[in-house]
Amino acid sequence: MKKILFLLVLLCVIPYIIIVLFLPNRIDSHFQFESNQVVRVRREKAGLIEEVPLEEYVIGVLAGEMPVSFELEALKAQAVAARSYVMKKMEYNQEDDYDILDTPQNQMYISMEELKNSWGNDFQNNYQKLYQAVMETSGEYLTYDGNLIEAFYFSTSSGMTENSGEVFQTQLPYLISVKSEWDQDVSPVFTENVTFSLYDLYTKLNIPYQDILEISVQKMTSTGRIKEILINDKLFTGNEVAYDLDLRSSYFSIKQEGNEVSIQTKGYGHGVGMSQYGAEGMAKKGYQYDEILKYYYHGVEIAKI
Repeated sequence: MKKILFLLVLLCVIPYIIIVLFLPNRIDSHFQFESNQVVRVRREKAGLIEEVPLEEYVIGVLAGEMPVSFELEALKAQAVAARSYVMKKMEYNQEDDYDILDTPQNQMYISMEELKNSWGNDFQNNYQKLYQAVMETSGEYLTYDGNLIEAFYFSTSSGMTENSGEVFQTQLPYLISVKSEWDQDVSPVFTENVTFSLYDLYTKLNIPYQDILEISVQKMTSTGRIKEILINDKLFTGNEVAYDLDLRSSYFSIKQEGNEVSIQTKGYGHGVGMSQYGAEGMAKKGYQYDEILKYYYHGVEIAKI
């Protein structure tokens, strides 16, 4: 009898031990993700919260964040990054009313009905391509040292991505600067030249007018992005100038030409994590989505819900 009880207990305990010790890539959190997970999306324009199945949500993010014309492997890389990003938000916001915003402040999300109206006759083909990218990576997310990562991404690099600590103040081991040599060949927004009148520049920056523009870069990131810049004795961060002047990035140079000021920018976005156009360039060169992800996110693994 004792032997029978011992065997019954053993049969119950062994599966638990196997799960605890050998299940790979578990999320180190009390928040449990499931295959039928629902995302609570805050729709800013409508002012309401929608509950959207996770994979349907990722399709809507693909439509909002990456051109549907991109290579399938780039779309698949974006799908995994977007899924990882929202899962991290769900961990953070599990006690709140919603998980994530539908704007660039978090991730752009477009619903199926909105896509039907936007794409018209192209809806079926476009949606099928995004659906394929999401289904072929269904449930996949990125981990570092067994934990779900902060999967930041952006449009176009300056030729290098940024160390997270130089942009967001917190350095994460998987968000380190890497070369991104593909962007220049494929991105239509790799560089931009904009011109302001001297008066408009001062007005936008809210500084007093003077005939001579005095520029002094105080701090830069290791890749050349401006962290602090002195303009006519007023100190700005590079991000403040980029925001006030509606520039594509904080990688910029300023030059006065008489009563006009020309500004050249390089790259588009904050520069941390995966470059979307870099991913497209890599896909065009034959890289697979997992290779793209592991290039831009250093030392990560791909896990699955």
